[in-house]
Amino acid sequence: MDTASTVSPATGKASPSAGRLIAAASIGNALEWFDLVVYGFFAATISRLFFPNENETISLLITLGTFGVSFFMRPLGALVLGVYADRVGRRATLTLAIMLMMLGTLMIAVMPTYAAIGIWAPIGIVIARMIQGFSAGGEFGSATAFLAEHSPNRRGFFASWQVASQGLTTILAAGFGTGLNAWLTTEQLESWGWRVPFFFGLLIGPVAYYIRTRIDETPEFLAAERTESPLADTFTQHRTRLILAIGSVVLGTVATYLILYMPTYAVKQLGIPASAAFAATLVTGVVQFIFAPMVGHWSDRHGRTGIMLTSAVLFLVLMYPLFLLLRSSPTFATMIVVQFVIGVLLAGYFGALPALLTDLFPTQSRTTGMSLGYNIAVTIFGGFAPFIIAWLISVSGNKLAPSFYVIFAAVISLISLLSVRKKLGLR
Repeated sequence: MDTASTVSPATGKASPSAGRLIAAASIGNALEWFDLVVYGFFAATISRLFFPNENETISLLITLGTFGVSFFMRPLGALVLGVYADRVGRRATLTLAIMLMMLGTLMIAVMPTYAAIGIWAPIGIVIARMIQGFSAGGEFGSATAFLAEHSPNRRGFFASWQVASQGLTTILAAGFGTGLNAWLTTEQLESWGWRVPFFFGLLIGPVAYYIRTRIDETPEFLAAERTESPLADTFTQHRTRLILAIGSVVLGTVATYLILYMPTYAVKQLGIPASAAFAATLVTGVVQFIFAPMVGHWSDRHGRTGIMLTSAVLFLVLMYPLFLLLRSSPTFATMIVVQFVIGVLLAGYFGALPALLTDLFPTQSRTTGMSLGYNIAVTIFGGFAPFIIAWLISVSGNKLAPSFYVIFAAVISLISLLSVRKKLGLR
């Protein structure tokens, strides 16, 4: 990776190195994803501590529902922070978003359990998750625009680090899940062990804040004419692009949150030990971290939609056989194979997605459009994916139900991508 500074034609100043740019934009996204993954990974433990119920399935569903509640705040965060980023700048929005994310994480890390403070415990968790959701609503669009606009000719590569950072934090979160479940007793895990990764997540925040306050605004944003109504422009002038952005994100977000749910699925439905289930998830994180930038670089040379269409078709064809294999052979080795394949397909699809979303919208309303498109899809299809999957399994009694939801998402995104190519001519 080129780490040398260059001179920006828009400002006449030295541009920061590629490494600093990627770190500044991706580290906040990494913290966001780390907190989401950890919450999902420890859903069973959190359900017993904060949402106790005589029926264990109901308790877990309530916890997963709470996981999804924060996503109601994401469109609001996208509106407020997206408009702020298009009016004031990407850097200021990134700094504000990381501060809000740290606040929500701190609240979860120190929150007393239901046994200690009663109903205020689940209320506190819900409020913390809503703050995180609001922050996340503006984080992705602002950070993606920040990366893409610093290097317009390499949008795919730079923007793909948003996805790679999620892979890195999946590795970290799965590592915590593997280690804590293997080394601690159930009593120790419920007493204090589950809080450890949240405190670790807090350590990322100050680093992100420090880096973000020392990075210049993007040359593309500084050179562009401003609009006083980025939200109105998005809904009036770019409505079709917004709809296609939402549809394009659906498969990426469903597959992403399927990975988050896989350890719970493996433990509850297949009887695989928790430490082994988390260890298998490490594979997905490694694959995503390695392959997403490669896919982003490839998309700069060969176009985004062709790569994404190929991945979407493979999701459509392979998901049912993969879960059928996992049900017939519920072992650690099979889990690794399934997670590896899902990781490759997700990297192929999601690695090119941020750049495609960037290409869909003009600079003046780019963050607003991207933030809304991404977060509406994540809210409707992704945030409640673990809940929907658990509910489908409970209602149907079919352990293959997760594959049906992914197939449904693949169909929606395939239609959207084909429309992007035909109506907008984007490749």
